[in-house]
Amino acid sequence: VQLVESGGGLVRPGGSLRLSCAASGFTFSTSVMNWYRQTPGKERELVAAINSVGYVINYADSVKVRFTISRDNAKNAVYLQMNSLKPEDTAMYYCNTKRGPYTYWGQGTQVTVSP
Repeated sequence: VQLVESGGGLVRPGGSLRLSCAASGFTFSTSVMNWYRQTPGKERELVAAINSVGYVINYADSVKVRFTISRDNAKNAVYLQMNSLKPEDTAMYYCNTKRGPYTYWGQGTQVTVSP
């Protein structure tokens, strides 16, 4: 299983970023996919989750309305569109999936929201 995130960067408050996660090594089209984020000293927080056919399972309250999770099963990819970014959205963002008893993570992509 391999998950590779991209799309992070430095953005000003109010700006937008689109994160991508390229997946391989498993049957992507049958898998729930998640985006998490983590800041130093804190536990990873579930940001958004999407089921295998593209229905959104949930969003963290702090990102509702501003963030949108989506997926393209033909491309084995999951996305996180982030709008109206705030400084408190600054974190390392990780793609995640679970296969039976195993949990898989990408290497993360850093998002920094700063003036």
